[in-house]
Amino acid sequence: MATMAELFEEAFVADEYIERLVWRTPGGGSRGGPEAFDPKRLLEEFQQCQKEAKEFAKKVQELQKSNQVFFQHLQELDEHISYVATKVSHLGDQLEGVNTPRQRAVQAQKLMKYFNEFLDGELKSDVFTNSEKIKEAADIIQKLHLIAQELPFDRFSEVKSKIAKCQLIQEFTTAQRRGEISRMREVAAVLLHFKGYSLCVDVYTKQCKVGAYLRNDIFEDAAILCQRVNKRVGDIFSNPEIVPAKLIQNLIKSIFISYLENYVEVETRYLKSRSAMILQCYYDSKNHQKRSIGTGGIQDLKERIRQHTNLPLGPTFERCHRLSDPSDLPGNHIDYALETGLAGIPSSDSRNANLYFLDVVQQANTIFHLFDKQFNDHLMPLISSSPKLSECLQKKKGIIEQMEMKLDTGIDRTLNCMIGQMKHILAAEQKKTDFKPEDENNVLIQYTNACVKVCAYVRKQVEKIKNSMDGKNVDTVLMELGVRFHRLIYEHLQQYSYSYMGGMLAICDVAEYRKCAKDFKIPMVLHLFDTLHALCNLLVVAPDDLKQVCSGEQLANLDKNILHSFVQLCADYRSARLARHFN
Repeated sequence: MATMAELFEEAFVADEYIERLVWRTPGGGSRGGPEAFDPKRLLEEFQQCQKEAKEFAKKVQELQKSNQVFFQHLQELDEHISYVATKVSHLGDQLEGVNTPRQRAVQAQKLMKYFNEFLDGELKSDVFTNSEKIKEAADIIQKLHLIAQELPFDRFSEVKSKIAKCQLIQEFTTAQRRGEISRMREVAAVLLHFKGYSLCVDVYTKQCKVGAYLRNDIFEDAAILCQRVNKRVGDIFSNPEIVPAKLIQNLIKSIFISYLENYVEVETRYLKSRSAMILQCYYDSKNHQKRSIGTGGIQDLKERIRQHTNLPLGPTFERCHRLSDPSDLPGNHIDYALETGLAGIPSSDSRNANLYFLDVVQQANTIFHLFDKQFNDHLMPLISSSPKLSECLQKKKGIIEQMEMKLDTGIDRTLNCMIGQMKHILAAEQKKTDFKPEDENNVLIQYTNACVKVCAYVRKQVEKIKNSMDGKNVDTVLMELGVRFHRLIYEHLQQYSYSYMGGMLAICDVAEYRKCAKDFKIPMVLHLFDTLHALCNLLVVAPDDLKQVCSGEQLANLDKNILHSFVQLCADYRSARLARHFN
């Protein structure tokens, strides 16, 4: 009978399996001929196969049940393992929670022991005495240094100093004296990550200077010392570039310290005396005795004198920047020249007054540009990183605002003087008969003498203003002068009564004033005189056309009372009953 292993050596095919079973069963196949075929034997064989199949199926079911039990046991084992692992982890955390404070306590006890050694001034522990444990000693010293920072300074200042200097610095110094380059390099490498590293560099540079000055020429000795140190530092320090810089800084300080201690005072005293001398020379050349005028200063006047005497301020700024404390800044002064100029402005009712303040404005403008250039070119680069930069800029702003305030005051008073001069010209030259001549048919002039002189004066002042100022300041001042000039002429014309020919002459005068106003090149001023010219036309218009002219383009927006007030200036106002047009 075929075994299971033999039956399933190859892939199972039902037909082939039956054929093989029949062929192997005695009497079940074609072997021996038809006589040898035994159907009973074949039936028994099939029945045996069915029986084995049932037994096999039963065995498979039993195996499945046993596998399920095994899988269940495996799950229970896995859960138990997880439970045990959780317990073990929790137990480990508890042990760590107990062990960590214990380790910290042990470490703290050791640090207290080391701190006590520094406090007694005698280092006995092997970690400090054994040169092979230099890195461990550095770590301990770093921790002690942090602890020392939390202690009261008055009680532990000495021990703090000992910890800061520490044995490592002494070790480095000893190695340097012995010329042990490898030991110096080892100690410097340990100190690289500690605050004591800069002290190590200081000790090295200080020791290098010992016995370095052998000649009479200290600068030659310093150069040789720098060259010698520059060759060695690469073998000792991991960042050697800072050592020569530190050495040069110490050399400069030791050589020039006596000169630098009071440099700022010397420089300030020199600048003050030099400035005072130049100012006095300037006053003497002008035959001027300086007076105390209110509260003022001389900063801009100093700048003006500097311009004439070529006193170099740039190098002075540079020296002060390099050698003085960055927080020190010079004070500022109010302009004495502007105060003097303001005091010299005559009153508005002065006759034939000379207006020098516009010359002061011109020079102040030039001086300010020079001051601003000096400030930006020489001073700003030196104080750009100074903590007092904002304060310095604020002081500059204050000086400018103070100067502008004085200039505004002076210009306003000067404009008042100009208007006062025009009033004097009009009062002296304008006659009542100019606008109401005795002989209406014998008027030969194109405009009055007062108009000619006023226009000549105005053109002269406009030219002065343009030469004294620049930019928008010219337009601003000319507009103010133009408005005041218009108001003066308007009020002046209101004082007279006009015949027909007098009105024509007034129109000619205003036309000349308008031509003068064109030189201002200010649209608003020209518009004011255009309107005034249109108002003067009311003096000569026919009564029947008066209402139409008043509603014209240039007069339509004016107040009715203004129009009426001008019409009232007509000599025939009552006889022609012109008031009826305004009722």
